[in-house]
Amino acid sequence: MAGSERTAAPVAAPDTVKILIAGGFGVGKTTMVGAVSEIAPLRTEEPLTVAGLGVDDLKGIEEKRSTTVALDFGRITIGDDLVLYLFGTPGQQRFWFMWNDLSVGALGAVVLVDVRRPESSFAAIDFFERRGIPFVVAVNGFHGRHPYPADEIREALALPADVPVLLCDARERESCREVLIALIDRLIADVTSPRA
Repeated sequence: MAGSERTAAPVAAPDTVKILIAGGFGVGKTTMVGAVSEIAPLRTEEPLTVAGLGVDDLKGIEEKRSTTVALDFGRITIGDDLVLYLFGTPGQQRFWFMWNDLSVGALGAVVLVDVRRPESSFAAIDFFERRGIPFVVAVNGFHGRHPYPADEIREALALPADVPVLLCDARERESCREVLIALIDRLIADVTSPRA
C-alpha cells in the first residue's frame, strides 16, 4: 500500500427515528412540520369544501381553508448521529383510521394542543396511551399567546406526571425543535430508567 493511500474510517449512518405529530383538527400539525423540517415538507392538503359542512367542526377555526387528508412528512437532523422523520397525522375524525398505519414503527409522538379547543386533543392522547407510545404534549400558542400555564393544562388533560407539557409556537422553528428535543429526552429516559 503506498504511503499516500489512506483507508477512510467507516462513517456510521445516523440513527433515524420516526415521530408522529398528532392532535385535533386545526391545531397546527402541518404548520409545525413545515416550520421545523429541513427539507420541503410533503403535504397532502386539500381545500375544505361544502361536502365537509356538518362533518368538520370549524368552531374556533373558522378561518381554516384547507386540511390534511393523508399525512405531512418532514425531516430534521438533531445532531451528527440523529435524524427525525416527522409524520403529521390528519386531524379530522373521518381520517383517523390512518393513524394506525402511520404509527407503525414510530418511537414517539408530539400531541399538539389548542387551548381554545382542548377536547380536540383527547383522542390523540388516548391513542398513544393505549398503544404505549411515549409522547409529549405541546401547547400551540396561537397568535403568540399562552393564556394558561403548563400545570393547568396538565390538570385539564388529566396527564400523568411523566408526560412533559411544553408551551410552543408551531410557526417558529426553534420552538418546534425544543419540543422534539424534549420528546427525544423522554425516549432516552424511558430506555435508560431501571424497571421495577
